[in-house]
Amino acid sequence: MDLDKRPTSPAPTGVGRIALDGVAAPTAVIDLAAFTANIGEMRERAAGVPIRVASKSIRVRGLIERLLREEGYAGVLAYSAAEALWLVEHGARDVLVAYPTVDRDTLAKVSADDVAAAEIAFMVDLPEHLAILDESAGAHPLRAAIDVDCSMRVGPVTIGAHRSSVHSAKDAERLVLQARSLSGVRIAGLMFYDAQIAGVADTSSAIRLMKKASLRELRRRRQQVIATVTRHVTLDFVNAGGTGSLHLMHDDPAITDLAAGSGLFTPRLFDHYDNTALRPAAYFVSPVVRKPTDDVVVAFSGGYIASGPAGAARVPEVAFPEGLEPFAQEGYGEVQTPLRGDAAHGMKVGDLVWFRHAKAGEMCERFDQVLLVEDGQVVERLPTYRGEGKNFG
Repeated sequence: MDLDKRPTSPAPTGVGRIALDGVAAPTAVIDLAAFTANIGEMRERAAGVPIRVASKSIRVRGLIERLLREEGYAGVLAYSAAEALWLVEHGARDVLVAYPTVDRDTLAKVSADDVAAAEIAFMVDLPEHLAILDESAGAHPLRAAIDVDCSMRVGPVTIGAHRSSVHSAKDAERLVLQARSLSGVRIAGLMFYDAQIAGVADTSSAIRLMKKASLRELRRRRQQVIATVTRHVTLDFVNAGGTGSLHLMHDDPAITDLAAGSGLFTPRLFDHYDNTALRPAAYFVSPVVRKPTDDVVVAFSGGYIASGPAGAARVPEVAFPEGLEPFAQEGYGEVQTPLRGDAAHGMKVGDLVWFRHAKAGEMCERFDQVLLVEDGQVVERLPTYRGEGKNFG
């Protein structure tokens, strides 16, 4: 797809005006119409390549199961070994753990289970990772995937995520040969996550140029890595992409699936991407509990700051009513959030303020359940991971 074609994301829907009776504390809400539209939008941009659901961006098992029943969606990109085993025990299949683990107890449980050992793969990029898998394996060898560093290097500068030690085809080959000497590990896949493309909004010409250059370099290097690795092992999968790059990765026939998750909720960090038509689908709502002046309302709690570089981009924003802003000296607070703006004039104690979180599934760590709303009504309530008593970090 041409990166120079730049449709903008549509404006938020009127979901913020839905009356939710009995909301006394911040409550998570999913706009089903927007969520469903995002499912289709991402499927279209993936152009037939299955989308592996990034669970960290959802953290609601019922929604993950709903996604896996959708055409064009298959497999899970989990963020924790224990989470992966839990999901498989509840029926999920083809689960790739996206980050290395040192959870030896869970590794041993996976190796001992016929289904889990066949359905879960663990991420590696160091000999130490391979050694832990090998030492933990019992009845069945553990499947491993190599996380290939997709950052772009310009002289001494690295643009992208600092995570994997495997950057070149030679790096990958070295790790594959080490794995082949271990009876408890089998290299089953490769992962290529382009953080500097998929995870960066198109907010300037410089960023667009960087993305184009990085995409060209990554395509060449990915082909080299795959060709080298497959001289030694047969791969079950080659994973790539993210919400912001589905339409840029699908044309490589070596890629078997594309990972994505954040676009389904479309938090505020995913506004301003070129060539997408994602819609905000996740909110948290909080009641007004004070009104000290006519142009100020105070919502209960609301200080749900996202991970990443500390700064304005990591705080929530008010979606409805429009025009409410926090005070600079207080911000989004631990137990109350004062907001000022013209919209406050017409508000009273008990009215709801609708917020958007900066990130997707991270919001769900604050709530025991999400309310699914459609056509102005709450149609379903689903427990979050937290609501199911699970904390995977």
